[in-house]
Amino acid sequence: MTELGSVAWPPAPIRTERLVLREPEARDRAALIELFTSSEVGTYIGGPRPRDEFERALPAVPRRRPGLFVVDLDGAMIGIIEIDRRDAERPGHVRPDGGEAELGYMFLPEAWGWGYAAEACAAALDWVADALPGEPVVLSTQTANERSMRLAVKLGFTEVERFEEYGAEQWFGVWSSVTPSA
Repeated sequence: MTELGSVAWPPAPIRTERLVLREPEARDRAALIELFTSSEVGTYIGGPRPRDEFERALPAVPRRRPGLFVVDLDGAMIGIIEIDRRDAERPGHVRPDGGEAELGYMFLPEAWGWGYAAEACAAALDWVADALPGEPVVLSTQTANERSMRLAVKLGFTEVERFEEYGAEQWFGVWSSVTPSA
């Protein structure tokens, strides 16, 4: 992951009404394995990772890195959120040179439908607005992933374009904490 500039990492845990966004810990390993090897989760991101391969590759204490938050509900990991820099070689940009902050998220299927993704992503976007003032945030999702597209709109992302990537049509949007003056 490309650094997020001069952002101090890790931030203090981010608390919402029901959730905590925090760094990964050893206790998250089993849930991370479930997340990355779930066929339901993998539907729109290229499929699940092979379980035995992922278990071997994942260290006992999951790697901490700037921009990666574990989403914790009552002491248990239910998903992850990542703020990363979008690779300039990929399609979809709002800056000519690319490198925008990009929001990504994955949640365990049992956490779907409860509003946790919206709550956690909104908190992460608030963090970006404080840590990187004025920084636009981009999000890309398959158009076939209707839940993800609804979440993007609910979070305030505006569609910029659609393009083909990974053999599927992608929706690409941008979010900004800067409120236009009236």
